[in-house]
Amino acid sequence: MSFLKPLLAGLFLLLSVTSFAQDREELEQRRLELQQEIKRINNLRTTNLKKEKSILTQVEDLDQQIRTTENLIRVTNQQANLLTREIRSNQNKIGQMRKELEELKDDYARMVRKSYKSKSQQSRIMFLLSAESFLQAYKRLQYMKQYANYRHDQGEEIKERTVELQQLNAGLAEQKKTKDKLIAENRKTRAELEQNKKSQQGLIATIRKKEGQYAAELRKKQQEVNAIDKAIEKIIADAIAANNKNTGSTSREVFELTPEAKVLAANFAANKGKLPWPVKSGVVSMHFGTQPHPVVKSITINSNGVRIDTEDGGKAKAIFGGTVSEVQAVKGANKAVMVRHGDYITIYNNLEKIYVRKGDEVAIGQELGEVATSSTTGKTTLHFLLYQNSTKLNPEEWIYKM
Repeated sequence: MSFLKPLLAGLFLLLSVTSFAQDREELEQRRLELQQEIKRINNLRTTNLKKEKSILTQVEDLDQQIRTTENLIRVTNQQANLLTREIRSNQNKIGQMRKELEELKDDYARMVRKSYKSKSQQSRIMFLLSAESFLQAYKRLQYMKQYANYRHDQGEEIKERTVELQQLNAGLAEQKKTKDKLIAENRKTRAELEQNKKSQQGLIATIRKKEGQYAAELRKKQQEVNAIDKAIEKIIADAIAANNKNTGSTSREVFELTPEAKVLAANFAANKGKLPWPVKSGVVSMHFGTQPHPVVKSITINSNGVRIDTEDGGKAKAIFGGTVSEVQAVKGANKAVMVRHGDYITIYNNLEKIYVRKGDEVAIGQELGEVATSSTTGKTTLHFLLYQNSTKLNPEEWIYKM
């Protein structure tokens, strides 16, 4: 049983190190992603700063940046806490190793002293000659060899443990350095967060003075959005009816699928959560579903899809292979491209230039058109929607890390 304790301790230590490494890698990846997202938001805000006229738009942008920065601070704190636990674990390991190394050195010293006392060639010969039989002499010779080998092995183990201890100490110093860097970075991020919050509070105070006016503006904007959503739903219903006409079905809600279309739909569904973004780079500026306005709380916003702010001249890209079933102008939202993937439909709305035609087969990642830039806000925003038949779906559950 004596050998089980160090074996189990080593196994536990290995599992702990592996777990720390995996967690550290995941947190670092998330931190870098959030930093990139904040950078994109900053770039979009800087580009549009001179063009924006609406205080509401500025507040919404700041709210988005504040939420992302708070996420970054939370992830950085998790990294620092993980490093604290890892440092503590390594400190315990170093303490244990030092103790084991001292024991090895003491044991080795005892062997050296014993060897020194009996190091003369005469003593060794006398030890062999004093044997009562040839077998005993042979065993004594083997013992002397084993003892010499054991002493050599002890010396080598001391060297190895010493090197391992030095590496652990170096790693510990690096971990402390990384933790200090994260804490300093977090301090700077918090200062930027407070500055953004102050700016937002100043804008909110201005809005509060004319809340009724801004509430009316938001209601009007929501009415326009509702009208666009209804126009899109009609396009989908017409597309379903046109598809079903040849099958004899009069349904305007569910596609009648061919065997090939069923396979395509199944493949699309199998990629839920792994589908690529419909733009090269962007930030979600409005999420799916019903939500209160971040400032004018009396107003409820409803979104049938997501809005993604992208760079000026950004292109909309197909998130999966399929067929362009419609290319239409939508009142109040420029042009829309609808791509069918069996009974799934992806809609890329607010395009000013179109690169495809109705009936075209498109591949995943293929550019469908150029996203329009608002003359009012200066923002380049894609309105992206996802349906299965006539049922709207949340794109954030389907697009990778949206």
